[in-house]
Amino acid sequence: MTDTAPTAIPPSAQVTLPDGRVELAPGSPPPSGPYANEDLLPVPVEGRTWTTYNFSALWVGMAHNTASWTLASGLIAVGMDWKQAVFTIALANLIVLAPMLLTGHAGPKYGIPFPVFARASFGIRGANLPAVVRALVACGWFGIQTWIGGEAIYFLAGKLIGDGWTNAGTFGGHAWTMWLSFAIFWALQVAIIYRGMETIRRFENWAAPFVLVGAFVMLWWMADKAGGFGPLFDQPSRLGWGGDFWKLFWPSLMGMIGFWSTLSLNIPDFTRYGKSQRAQTRGQALGLPTTMTLFAFLSVMVTSGSQAVYGEPIWDPVQLAAKTDNVVGLLFALVTVLVATLSVNIAANLVSPAFDFSNVAPRRVSFRAGALITSVLAVLIFPWKLYSDPQGYIFTWLGLVGGLLGTVAGILIADYWILRRARLHLVDLYRRGGRYWYEGGWNWRAVLAFVVGGVLAVGGADFHPLVDGRPVPFLEPLADYGWAVGLATSLVLYLILMLLPATRPGTDAAGSRNRSA
Repeated sequence: MTDTAPTAIPPSAQVTLPDGRVELAPGSPPPSGPYANEDLLPVPVEGRTWTTYNFSALWVGMAHNTASWTLASGLIAVGMDWKQAVFTIALANLIVLAPMLLTGHAGPKYGIPFPVFARASFGIRGANLPAVVRALVACGWFGIQTWIGGEAIYFLAGKLIGDGWTNAGTFGGHAWTMWLSFAIFWALQVAIIYRGMETIRRFENWAAPFVLVGAFVMLWWMADKAGGFGPLFDQPSRLGWGGDFWKLFWPSLMGMIGFWSTLSLNIPDFTRYGKSQRAQTRGQALGLPTTMTLFAFLSVMVTSGSQAVYGEPIWDPVQLAAKTDNVVGLLFALVTVLVATLSVNIAANLVSPAFDFSNVAPRRVSFRAGALITSVLAVLIFPWKLYSDPQGYIFTWLGLVGGLLGTVAGILIADYWILRRARLHLVDLYRRGGRYWYEGGWNWRAVLAFVVGGVLAVGGADFHPLVDGRPVPFLEPLADYGWAVGLATSLVLYLILMLLPATRPGTDAAGSRNRSA
């Protein structure tokens, strides 16, 4: 692979500030052409204003949601006690914080979103591969969250309207009123995203504390129903701490990591607005593991309480809230679910895939068009099947997501930190024929590492309830460790391929080639 000299824009069209942040040189023309649009261009330094508080608040808003709740309560439903469930989730979030910070580094330094960041390793055209994979995962998440929000509307309307709504005729296994509720919530989210990012930011500012208060209210209600907090702590594990627990622990851990493996890739979509590296590092370290662990604790306590009160763990908070006879309490609980779902779904599952789909055809697909594409695909993925039971939700959906996205994370980390030492050239990320063009815009080494890592990570997985059987049965022993296998395999293989003498990447040290840096 050889570097091709720029033809229209000089390679030194960027400057490095004393704090290490890089931006396009003042007065130089911004990148244009088929691989650039306004949404994908680097954020100017003056536009990178997010502080430690902003990043912490972002994680509070994203972690306090119904999917996070069901993540923890689902572990109770499959046999863990509260200590085992909280331990599993806390460890998973400490582990996933590492790639989150490593990939997030490029955001505040260069002001670029995830799909542009991926161009350095996959090629300017090849970056569409991880971008589309990430976007399709977001479509699945958006669909799951929208189904949860639709459930809340369905039960809320049922309490107000009566049995005529709740016991309506069924279609596709659900009441037609449930499908209508799903459609209403879907339309509400699309309306908000079309109002723009400022509307989303204002919504997130008050949504997070509202949801946290709602979770504590639900804990108080369940403790009152159970006769105190004692029964919530006393529910025993059906697994113990022996072999049965550890057999379940590893796939559960990978599933928990898979929950935020999406954000560990596209976190530059948010950190590109960071005021400094310290702001994104401290904000994420304070916001992610602490918030997720607290919310997991609240979730498992309430789910344990439901087991004590109703004789079985109710892992879905909407189903649990519907059991109350207090109309005011029910309204508060379900409105909390609606706010929580709106908060995370718009921030985590519409913003990022909108950038990803825009990267596929920058001239034709805007940020808003990308968000609409996400919304439509989210329905076509059949999210009600993914969410139908905790077994499929945790081990199938999250396991597959974690395995594939761990593979992409391994390539990004190897390329950015080990090969390039965190040095990128901004203009070439948008230019045909530059150092990130590789062969026809694709880096086949990254593609091969992705395919091999992905097969090893998920080839032996049980795809039930999506499909029956394992695609590659002899890889079954690796299935419980999908995220780790995918990340490690792709990282090592990518380094080997890129360091071969005939394929070694050209120097793209922004400082060494940029006298203005």
